[in-house]
Amino acid sequence: MTSLSALNHIHKSGFFGNYENKNEENLLKISEIKNFFIVQIVQYKNSSILIDNLNIDNLKLKNQPLTVVSNNDTRILWNGPKNWILVSKKKDLLDEILTVFKETDFAVTDLSHSRSIIEIEGNMVYEVLKKGSPLDISKLKSGDSANTVYNGITITLDFISNKPNIIRIFCLRSFGESFYHSITDASLEFGYKCL
Repeated sequence: MTSLSALNHIHKSGFFGNYENKNEENLLKISEIKNFFIVQIVQYKNSSILIDNLNIDNLKLKNQPLTVVSNNDTRILWNGPKNWILVSKKKDLLDEILTVFKETDFAVTDLSHSRSIIEIEGNMVYEVLKKGSPLDISKLKSGDSANTVYNGITITLDFISNKPNIIRIFCLRSFGESFYHSITDASLEFGYKCL
C-alpha cells in the first residue's frame, strides 16, 4: 500500500500570486515536508525519572517553554510541560525511543501519519503568519517552537532559521488541505513559489 500525503492533490509546483516582475529570491517558498518520523513523548505525572539523564539521537530533552534541541537529523520540540514532539529524518529511531523512554514513565505515540507539515521560507514569513495567528510571532527566533491557531486550525510552529526565515508548520492531517489553502491565500499578495 502506498502512503499518500494529505496535500498530494493540491500542492503543485509553480509560481503564484503577486510574483511577476519580482526577483525569485524575494518570493516566499512554500513546500510540503514528507516522510518524517514524528513521535510525541509525554512523561506521566507520577514519574520520578529525571529527564536530564535521558538521551535520544545524542539530544537531551529540555523542559523549558518554546525550546527546540536539534542536530542535522532530529529536532525535539517542547510541546508543553513534560511533553515533547520528536521529528526526525531517521525512521528507525522508534526502537531507541522505546528503550530510553520506558512505558512505566512515558507515553510514546507515533504521529508520523497524522500530521501535515508545510515549510515556508522568505522575508515575509512572519507577515503571512500574523494574518491568521494571534501569537506575537515577531518575538520568536530560530530554535523556538510554539503552539497556536491559524484561522481556527491548531498548529505547531518550529522556527528553523532566521537567515533566511524558515518556519516549519505542523497541523493535523485532517486539516491539511484547509490549512494549506489558508497559508497560500495569505501568501498571494507577496508572491510565492511552490517547491
